[in-house]
Amino acid sequence: MPDLTDAIWRKSTRSNNGGDCVEVADNLPAVVGLRDSKDPTGPTLTFAPNAWAIFVQGIKQQPSQG
Repeated sequence: MPDLTDAIWRKSTRSNNGGDCVEVADNLPAVVGLRDSKDPTGPTLTFAPNAWAIFVQGIKQQPSQG
């Protein structure tokens, strides 16, 4: 399990006025963390930074739903 002690968690700007959503910590050099904002001490998913970057790029390329 990667060490997320120094993780700085942030919510998406699209989180409907700070409502419950996922939070991401991408300030660490070797890992990106993802967690449920309703349960900050609960389970955390972790990704390699390059895998996270590919995921985010793919999401940005998707047509807007709405």
